[in-house]
Amino acid sequence: MSHKEKNEVKESEVKKGIYRHYKGGEYRILNEVKNSETQEDMIVYQDMSDEAKVWARPKKMFIGDVEIEGETKPRFEFIKEEEIDSFENKYLRALADYQNLLKQTASERTEFVKYALSDFLQDILPIYDHLKLSMKGLTEEELKNPWAAGVSHVLKQFKTTLEDRGVEEIKTIGEKFDHNTMEAIEGSGEIVKKEVMPGYKLNGKVIRHAKVIVE
Repeated sequence: MSHKEKNEVKESEVKKGIYRHYKGGEYRILNEVKNSETQEDMIVYQDMSDEAKVWARPKKMFIGDVEIEGETKPRFEFIKEEEIDSFENKYLRALADYQNLLKQTASERTEFVKYALSDFLQDILPIYDHLKLSMKGLTEEELKNPWAAGVSHVLKQFKTTLEDRGVEEIKTIGEKFDHNTMEAIEGSGEIVKKEVMPGYKLNGKVIRHAKVIVE
């Protein structure tokens, strides 16, 4: 096979992978392109030690030989194919990390919104409690009063609005005492006899313990 034929075969065998320059640096072939002016084949390659450095060199020069101290060596020597952990895998991992970050951010935002009402509720719930107390002391006759009927209607709207926002009143009277949701201010038994102050949960989280008397 003639030297010309060898060069033609050599040119046709240029493939993507990792190459070592005769001076020692390692480079990754990114692509083969053509010079827009001369139509000359070019090799685009990237410095493995600094991926920001990308170079272009005529293909014939890239695959050519150099003579060092009387010894002929390839300018760039193919050393290995691109590892499986390449651009595509790096991209997929980066994409997965990004998607996980989005999910985590969305989850944190949801949690923030879910419990952001807590401070506001600490101010508004006493008003709700006082309205309920004002109705408890009324007689049946007084409950027929238009004023009482109006307050009763407001209480129903209040309760519905709180429930729609994830607020749940803790059940107490007749229930077994639960230190996770209740605070006993009197008594030493296990059953709640009386509720002194109602307790509440916001989306399952206790925001105010119920104060009770146990027996």
